[in-house]
Amino acid sequence: MESYAYFEGHFVPHAQAKVGIMTHALNYGTACFEGIRAYWSQDHFSIFRIKDHYLRLSNSVRILKMSLPHDVDELCRLTVELLAMNPYREDVYIRPMAYKCSEVLGVRLHNVNDGFFIFITPFGAYLDTEKGIACCTSSWKRIDDDMIPARAKITGAYINSALAKTEAVDNGFDEAILLTRDGHVSEGSGENFFLVIDGHLVTPPVYDNILVGITRQSIIEIASRELGIETEERTIDRTELYIADECFLTGTAGEVAPVLSIDHRPVGSGAIGPVSAKLQKLYMQIARGERDAYNHWCTFLKPSLVEIARK
Repeated sequence: MESYAYFEGHFVPHAQAKVGIMTHALNYGTACFEGIRAYWSQDHFSIFRIKDHYLRLSNSVRILKMSLPHDVDELCRLTVELLAMNPYREDVYIRPMAYKCSEVLGVRLHNVNDGFFIFITPFGAYLDTEKGIACCTSSWKRIDDDMIPARAKITGAYINSALAKTEAVDNGFDEAILLTRDGHVSEGSGENFFLVIDGHLVTPPVYDNILVGITRQSIIEIASRELGIETEERTIDRTELYIADECFLTGTAGEVAPVLSIDHRPVGSGAIGPVSAKLQKLYMQIARGERDAYNHWCTFLKPSLVEIARK
């Protein structure tokens, strides 16, 4: 069955949503994006925190001197409509992107037109969240906010993540942990970072060049509300990685991924820890819309009802 994208103001077959080789964003990385998960359960989708993703995208475009074609509520509506149009009945990833669409050469943000699209693709596990993962500290440092804004999801910035991720995989690890220029823990190649120390969570602060993650904020709230565990946001030294009780990564793609070892050193017992396991289970239940108290984070869609309405 044919799939569809939202491209430059229209719903079009996915194959027709194309950009030219001179597109400014392709040549210079002048675009910003979001990744939104929609989980399939029996007969409906649960789209997790869609409005929060578009609110963050609206901040990212401001940093790149761009604008979105619609307000946040309309972007949410268009995304739900697009998901209903597509044939998928499985977990999917939704990718909205705002980009400099002019076919023109020259490094700049001014005098270049803005474009926008959304596409959807099937998407399973990004990391092995069931078995846990092995990490290394990367030789590549995390970008500083006064070089490339770390708080925005800018496409060009992700070469930093790509270098770190491939270095880790080439050396036999699953994921990289990037340090700041002064040697403090920042984040994974595409995930935020948590330690469990003496019964509470510790995570790097915004000023250590992290992307302020939506999953990160969800975990902070879930840990407090469901487990009575508070989170301390503070600078983390590299050696703290080796003596923590537990460690896990969080992100829309990575979900909640327990870390079993870092730099060939076991984290805690070297197995998935109890706090990580509880938070992982809670998060997946909530994201899939299985906990009523958190349904305000979920947007539910029954494609069958849309199909009936169309008829």
